[in-house]
Amino acid sequence: MRKLLKIAAVVPLAYSLLILGSYIAMCQSPGVFSKVMSNTPGVAFLILPFKPLWLHARAGNLKPGDYAPDFSLNTYDKKSTVQLSSFRGKKPVVLVFGSYT
Repeated sequence: MRKLLKIAAVVPLAYSLLILGSYIAMCQSPGVFSKVMSNTPGVAFLILPFKPLWLHARAGNLKPGDYAPDFSLNTYDKKSTVQLSSFRGKKPVVLVFGSYT
């Protein structure tokens, strides 16, 4: 009976720690997060609530009317960089994230 009680106490604690660790990883930069996910066993995706954790960790705090976060990207030919803020007040910018294939 004692062994069963110990298991009943350890399993929820271990599960909570796995959820916390996943959430902390999701709050990190994409490079760090991808390293963690590449070493995560497949069964973890079945037992952990990844979608709600992801949506909360990456929710952001922008509201309508806020400026987009500034960033810079290499041009297609990699000869120069373009910074988003350089277009502010000049012309509209459309960002498309997706596959070209």
